[in-house]
Amino acid sequence: MNVKICADSTCDLSDALLEQYGVTLAPLYVAMDDKPLKDRVEIVPEDIFRYVEKSGKLCRTAAVNVADYTELFGRFAKQYDAVIHVCISSDFSSCYQNACVAAQEFDNVYIVDSRNLSTGSGLLVIEAALRAAQGMEPQQIVTELNELAGRVEASFVVDNIEYLRKGGRCSSVAALGANLLRLKPCIEVTDGKMHAAKKYRGSLENCIVQYVKDRLSGRSDIVADRIFITHSTCAQQIVDRVRAFVEENCKFNEILETEAGCTISNHCGPGTLGVLFIRK
Repeated sequence: MNVKICADSTCDLSDALLEQYGVTLAPLYVAMDDKPLKDRVEIVPEDIFRYVEKSGKLCRTAAVNVADYTELFGRFAKQYDAVIHVCISSDFSSCYQNACVAAQEFDNVYIVDSRNLSTGSGLLVIEAALRAAQGMEPQQIVTELNELAGRVEASFVVDNIEYLRKGGRCSSVAALGANLLRLKPCIEVTDGKMHAAKKYRGSLENCIVQYVKDRLSGRSDIVADRIFITHSTCAQQIVDRVRAFVEENCKFNEILETEAGCTISNHCGPGTLGVLFIRK
């Protein structure tokens, strides 16, 4: 079987990984002053951060529309035996619903709800590409991805809580308290939804290093194939410390560093970092 893998731009895979695995993206939209811009095509996270700093306003994100999905699927449905598209969690966006509507126009397009975001979704995209390269039947790939979705562990530590407040995901009172106490919240993705977990206190670097230790130390239930260190313009010194800890204390076959795209950056702001992997 010749299977094409596609994904929403929210999967946050680097250009090198997209090329390595032959993945094509469907860009979400980011509205800046009501002008819709395509994620990773017409806008990058640094544009968002500059806009927020200058205007004090947050950009708005919008799903890939049905027409865009139809164009994408139509491009590959005739070239390949099947097309498998991995979406951001249906609880975060209407991308999945729109992709399903578009897929009805084709008899060989399959849609997967990753139940995740960022490289939590990206992990499934890579798993899909590996199975496609092995010649696995598309329906079997989809079945296995649906099972894997429940075993992806995705979390992030957020530096600037004002982005969560502006986006309505944190009250003004909670944001004020977090800022006064220098708290850095950990955001987890569970069953397709985000929720606040442990709160760390102190400098961003110390908070992130402690968060990574909490996530990885003493674990025997982690699939060792790969781990993502995904961040939004986090200081390289912090990223290097995280990588050094992972290298010294864990036995992953691959340690992949990527930068978060516009969606996670718009909601979580600069200085956000997460480690993402699959559990056994």
